[in-house]
Amino acid sequence: MQRRIPAVLMRGGTSKGLFFHEKDLPTEPGRRDRAILAAYGSPDPYKRQIDGVGGALSVTSKVAVISPSPTPGYDVVYHFGQVSIDRPIVDVKANCGNISAAVGPFAVDEGLVKTVAPVTRVRIHQKNTNKLIVAEVPVKDGKFNEEGDYAIDGVPGTGSRILLRFVNPAGAVTGKLFPTGNRRDRFDVPGLGAVEVTCIDAANPFVFVPAAALGLSGTETEELERRAEIKSLLEAIRCRAAVRLGIGASEEEAARRSQAVPKVAVVAAPAAYAALGGRAVEAHEVDLLARMMSMGTLHRAYAVSGAVATAGAAMIPGTVVGELVREEARGKDLLRIGHPGGVIDVGAVIEPRAGEFIYREAVLGRTARRLMEGNVLVPEHCFD
Repeated sequence: MQRRIPAVLMRGGTSKGLFFHEKDLPTEPGRRDRAILAAYGSPDPYKRQIDGVGGALSVTSKVAVISPSPTPGYDVVYHFGQVSIDRPIVDVKANCGNISAAVGPFAVDEGLVKTVAPVTRVRIHQKNTNKLIVAEVPVKDGKFNEEGDYAIDGVPGTGSRILLRFVNPAGAVTGKLFPTGNRRDRFDVPGLGAVEVTCIDAANPFVFVPAAALGLSGTETEELERRAEIKSLLEAIRCRAAVRLGIGASEEEAARRSQAVPKVAVVAAPAAYAALGGRAVEAHEVDLLARMMSMGTLHRAYAVSGAVATAGAAMIPGTVVGELVREEARGKDLLRIGHPGGVIDVGAVIEPRAGEFIYREAVLGRTARRLMEGNVLVPEHCFD
């Protein structure tokens, strides 16, 4: 026997996943996670998620759980989960910025907010990070209007522009913008030696590694996915950072239980490269190159939370990221990041205060689309 659970499949930015009303899922965490895992076809030792709706990629194995907010100042509550492909884990330690882009449209279409045309402002309580995200959602006739001419690299076609404001994004998971207390740290990594990195927590915890330290140019795309030794070194750095940030008690635990955070990214100075899909990105179009790993594989575009964290690290002096940013862009409030799929722009408001920096807001444009609606079927034994 199987149980039907109402769900909507949505794309948000360069990710997609199932959206559930919290009231339609089991309240007990174990049963809830088993139901979500079964819906996606996880865990799958073959890493295909063939027995569920998952797409066997980290960007298509994400889930959003939405409810009306009981707290003044918010309209909806949004829980995010990164569904592991080959392990029985729904990681809820952090958020996905791309999936966040679809929360406002979902809230509008599901009648969770009062709509105002042509743009409805949806105040989202991002529960994983306990942060506020404000989404400005295009609306027509009381519903999300997805039609428009706004394009984002990594997604074919165009749509309406959804403006996302990440309010006070610092310390989303660890409580501090620079969780180690330093703007750069020195890690000793087996097989690599000493490497300087920057650990920052803005929207999500990230560790940034200069491409040159790994013998890379920073223009690589799918080559990163093929080079097992580079992926191994990046995972070692990521797990070392997890311990320093207090996310994992040991590097072994971080590798086993915390695949989603911290994220790790490789950064380099602007240069020309061929993006996935064939676009030629010229050096003058970007202020920084970045390549990030997601759940152990190359992110074929760039995480929105990654853009928020990258902008923070880029605009604050003394980081390994800041020294690689195009000189003309330093001190500006807009950063253009060259990623495998193309370019993502992020605006950031960062204020110096008494020797520290206050990250007020990050702003990005995304698109989203409602792809399918109905019920997802889950085996009854998941609810035992």
